[in-house]
Amino acid sequence: MSDTVEFDLDAYLGRIGWGGERRADAATLRGVHLAHMRGIPFENLDALRRTAPSLDPADLMAKLVHSRRGGYCYEHNTLFAGVLEALGFGVTRLTARVVMGADRIESRPRTHMTLLVEAPGDPQPYLADVGFGAIGALLEPVPLTAGREYRDAERRHRLVHVPHRGPSEMWVLEAYDRGKDDWAAQYAFTLEPFEKPDFDVINWHIATNPRSPFTQRLYVQSVTPERHLLLHGHLLTETRVDGSVRERELVDEAEVRRLLDEEFGIEAPAGMTLLV
Repeated sequence: MSDTVEFDLDAYLGRIGWGGERRADAATLRGVHLAHMRGIPFENLDALRRTAPSLDPADLMAKLVHSRRGGYCYEHNTLFAGVLEALGFGVTRLTARVVMGADRIESRPRTHMTLLVEAPGDPQPYLADVGFGAIGALLEPVPLTAGREYRDAERRHRLVHVPHRGPSEMWVLEAYDRGKDDWAAQYAFTLEPFEKPDFDVINWHIATNPRSPFTQRLYVQSVTPERHLLLHGHLLTETRVDGSVRERELVDEAEVRRLLDEEFGIEAPAGMTLLV
C-alpha cells in the first residue's frame, strides 16, 4: 500500500491524532496502534447490507480516513499493515480462528485477520491487531512470546501455545476478564502468511453469507481511555475501565442514528435500515 499514490500517511496520522515520531521501532508501533484503536471505530454497516467492503487502498483511505466511518477487521488491519510498511516495518498478514465461547479451536473457521510485525534491528516480533471487534482486543501490540502477561494500556493479555494437528505452532491470544477473575481465549492462529486473494475471499464470505454474525445485526464499538462502548443490535453496553458495566436498549432508528453520530463518530448511509 505504501507505494500507491492514493495512500496518504499524513492524512491517516491526522485521523488518529498521532503527532509522535515516524520511526520503525517498538515505541512508534505501540503509539500508532493505540491511537488507531481510539481514533477509528469498528463497524459492520456494509456487511449489514450484505455488501463486501472494498480492501483497495484508495477505498480504505476514502472510508476510514476521509469519511466519518469505520470498518471491520479486514479493513482496519489491511489499512494498518500499509501504514506500518510505509513507516518501515515488516508485516506478515495472518488469519485466526475466533474462539470466544468455543469448546474446540477446530470448530471455528479462520475468519479473522491479524498481523505479525517486525521492526528493523529488533529481534522480537510483535502481534498487532487494530481490527478485533471485542472488549478483549489488543490496545497495543504484544511481543510474540508465550506465557508472559503484558499490560497494554488499560488491558491485560498473554499468548499461550496449545496442541493441535499440523506442523505449525498454534498460538492463542488470551485477555484477562476482570469480572470473572480469569483468562479468556480470544482467537487462535499460526504464523503461516496469507495474501490479498485469501482475504478477498474471506471478506466476501463474511460480508455476504446470511449466517455470518456481521450480516445479521448492527455491531459497532469504540474505545477511549475511560471506556469501551459497544452497540450490538438494540443493546448498548458501556464498560468502564474499573470493570463496571451499564446497559440499555435503544428503541428506534432515530436514536441509533443519533448515537452513531454523537458517540461513535459514524455517519450512517441515508436510507439504510439499522435495526433488523
